[in-house]
Amino acid sequence: MKHLRAISSASDAALAYRITSRSSRPFSTALTRRGTSHPCSTAFTRNPTPRQLGLPKRLQIPVRHASTSAPSVPLRKTPLYDLHVEHGAKMVPFGGFHMPVQYSAQSVSASHHFTRSHASLFDVSHMVQHRFSGPGATAFLEKITPASITELETHRSGLSTLLWPTTGGIVDDTIITRLGPELFYVVTNAGCREKDLKYFTEQLEEFKKAGGEKVDWEVLEDWGLVALQGPLSEEILNSVLVEPEEANLKEMYFGQSKFLKVKLLGMDLSSPLLVSRGGYTGEDGFEISIPGDQAVAVTEALLQTATPERLQLAGLGARDSLRLEAGMCLYGHDLDDTTTPVEAALSWVIGKSRRTGGGFHGAETILRQLTPKSKGGSGVDRRRVGLIVEGAPAREGAVIVDEKGEKIGNITSGCPSPTLSKNIAMGYIKDGFHKAGTNVEVVVRGKNRKAQVTKMPFVPSKYWKAA
Repeated sequence: MKHLRAISSASDAALAYRITSRSSRPFSTALTRRGTSHPCSTAFTRNPTPRQLGLPKRLQIPVRHASTSAPSVPLRKTPLYDLHVEHGAKMVPFGGFHMPVQYSAQSVSASHHFTRSHASLFDVSHMVQHRFSGPGATAFLEKITPASITELETHRSGLSTLLWPTTGGIVDDTIITRLGPELFYVVTNAGCREKDLKYFTEQLEEFKKAGGEKVDWEVLEDWGLVALQGPLSEEILNSVLVEPEEANLKEMYFGQSKFLKVKLLGMDLSSPLLVSRGGYTGEDGFEISIPGDQAVAVTEALLQTATPERLQLAGLGARDSLRLEAGMCLYGHDLDDTTTPVEAALSWVIGKSRRTGGGFHGAETILRQLTPKSKGGSGVDRRRVGLIVEGAPAREGAVIVDEKGEKIGNITSGCPSPTLSKNIAMGYIKDGFHKAGTNVEVVVRGKNRKAQVTKMPFVPSKYWKAA
């Protein structure tokens, strides 16, 4: 029998500890629950305590919670819960679910390295999968995000942000995929589930009152979502496809998607699965949306066909260090309701046509921020940046100071980088100090540590893109 391996080092413990609890509860208003058929296609007809994690006493510091939901709400299980336990997963509360932070076969850092050199499979079924359709779908999504939805091609995806009216604060970050003229697949964060569902409900009501055309909204409850990440991802996925030649993964680039069937163990085939090229690690990979009753079978097919030498399950610990090396934000830490896309260094999510036409929530604030104060705009007072920190790693909440010791910012995420063997962090810093190469200091455990602002991603991304 496999036994859970203890977290093997302080760096592993720190990575695991960053995975904070986020409670949520089901919200049924305006939702339609689906079983085995995916409404996005006719064929588819979507904290632990420090003691529990075995952390050294010096790491047992208060946890910042991203949600204020009552702790008595029972945690949910993804369709892969039993499979995680069978594979020796250390389960922790996250986003209102029981989620694996690591597995007995690998430490967090080993899992991180394996993803970069081979491939890992992450269960991200806790994420909330939505479907928006109807004659008003495009206009609605263009109202609540700064994306150029009108220009988004079929089976293309893009990162965007849900925005608050007037302030332009970020409600959540999201991936939007167009599947048809007025058919969209949208993924939002588990930790924001309750807030997002309330937000969508209220915004749809406002949209309707303002004369907007009909929008149908469904949440794919109890569906599976797995992320296959790493340099061997394409080879592994191709080996289980029913029609690999027709799928032609070599010409399916980052941000594109297709409906593909997978060969399950035995003679069975999966239903058409929405497969999107992309991910949260900076590596090449795919995210696969799966009906709940097929999630285990599809996952087992990938694992057993690939073999452990090429593919391993990976948990939240490795996912966090990988996304930080990739310079990607974690909502509730690097993004929140008071932060705009411009402050968050996400101005690129604002479509070109939206910069002139506006028409989205918070446009009056955000568009002025795009222009510096010196050129007549409002600019911003702070910006999200990456930092390399000497000595001890800087954690969330650590203060950034200038050479005079005056506070100029805060760290929002930080960890030792397994790939670089350096301490990396991201945070918000006073405008003017944000340029790469700027030397600052970060207060870590009462001591000033030298740090330098650096460009992100920390580790070059390896997305599969057209030449």
